Amino acid sequence: MSFINYSSREINCKIVYYGPGLCGKTTNLQYVYNRTNPDAKGKMISLATETERTLFFDFLPLSLGEIRGFKTRFHLYTVPGQVFYDASRKLILKGVDGVVFVADSQIERMEANIESVENLRDNLAEQGYDLDKLPYVIQYNKRDLPNVADVSELRSVLNTTNVPDFEAVATKGNGVFDTLKATAKLVLTELKKGS
Repeated sequence: MSFINYSSREINCKIVYYGPGLCGKTTNLQYVYNRTNPDAKGKMISLATETERTLFFDFLPLSLGEIRGFKTRFHLYTVPGQVFYDASRKLILKGVDGVVFVADSQIERMEANIESVENLRDNLAEQGYDLDKLPYVIQYNKRDLPNVADVSELRSVLNTTNVPDFEAVATKGNGVFDTLKATAKLVLTELKKGS
């Protein structure tokens, strides 16, 4: 899926943040963007229509090394949270190299999390991807709120394949870079297998 730019000697990888509406996908991206070296990142672009918003930007992490003399540039995307923007979600998943599923830890959002993860599986399958074969990480966000489900309960419902998962409070940055680094590492491992 990754795109190789031979003139700049870069491998471009796409990581998509997926999850239900208002779970913290945008907050994750904004936190990463605001704490990334200005020389290593592109502009954050927000594609907003009257009813939906998609954010993306790219950055070149300096510490992740090279693959056969190529630097790795990561493009981070969010999808619109609401399920009725399914066409946009499908489009954003095209060419994906890794997925971060951002779950809302609040007990009353469990159904929305389940619906969103099923939607992710369906949309990937429609494009010939298998979530179980993609670099995939789960983030349990909003852990600072009073009405959150136990991580063990979230895991039993959302992480049945035992992928790496992280607790997070994206508004404070807790767990944000841990989630991203784990995803980037899985993407790079996949790239090295194919090289």
